[in-house]
Amino acid sequence: MDWITLHVLVVVFVATLIRSTLGFGEALVAVPLLALRLPVQVAAPLAVLVSITVAAIVMAQEWHRVHFRAAGWLAAWTMLGIPLGLLMLKEVNGRTVKATLGLVIIAFALWSLLNRVPFTLNRDRHKWLFGFGLFAGVLGGAYGMNGPPLVVYGSLRRWSAAQFRATLQGYFLPASLAGMFGYWVAGLWVPAVTRFYLLSLPATIVATFLGRVLHARISPRAFFAYVYLGLLAIGLVLLAQAFGAQ
Repeated sequence: MDWITLHVLVVVFVATLIRSTLGFGEALVAVPLLALRLPVQVAAPLAVLVSITVAAIVMAQEWHRVHFRAAGWLAAWTMLGIPLGLLMLKEVNGRTVKATLGLVIIAFALWSLLNRVPFTLNRDRHKWLFGFGLFAGVLGGAYGMNGPPLVVYGSLRRWSAAQFRATLQGYFLPASLAGMFGYWVAGLWVPAVTRFYLLSLPATIVATFLGRVLHARISPRAFFAYVYLGLLAIGLVLLAQAFGAQ
C-alpha cells in the first residue's frame, strides 16, 4: 500500500466516524485533508461518494427515525439554492460572505452551548423549510458546506439525537446523489475517484458502524453539546478562510 492510499484511508475513516456519530461534520475533514495528497477534482467527488455510502447505510438501518417531510423539502429547496450559490461565488466578495457566515454560526453555537437558544420551531412550516433549505443550497453551491443551516434547523426543531442524526442522512442522500450526478455530467467522475472509493469502502463501512455505537453511548445533552462544538468549529474555519483569502 502506498502512502497516498494510506492517507486516503485514514482521512476517510476519521471523516466517516465524525459523520456517523454526529450526522454531519465530515466536510471539515474530508476534502481539505484529501486535497493534501489528491487533486481537488478527485478529492471532492470521492468525499461525495463516501457521503452517499454513509447516508445509505444509516438510512437502511434507521429509516423509521427519519423525518421524511422535513428532509424531503429541505433537499428540494437546496437544489434551488445551489445555482444561487454558484452565482454568488462569482459575483459576491467571498471574504465578506465567509466572515459574516462564520460570525453568525459562531454566535449561534455559543448561544446554544449556554442553553440560551432564542426560540423553538414547533412545526415544519414551509417558510422555515424553504429558508433553511435555500440557505443550505446557497452555501453548498458556493462553498460546498451545506450542513450548518440544517444543523441549526434540527436543533431549533428540538429533534431527538437519534432523529436528528437519521434525518440529516435523509437529507444528505438525495443531495449527495444530485451532487455526484453533477460531477458525472462535468466529467469529474474519473477512474481515480472510483479506485480510491473502492479501496476506502471497508474503512467507510467500519467507521459508519463504529459511529453508530458511539452515537448510542452519548447522552442526548452531550450529543447536542458536540453538535454545537462542531458548528463552532465550522464557524472558525469560515473565519480563517475569510481572513486568509487573498
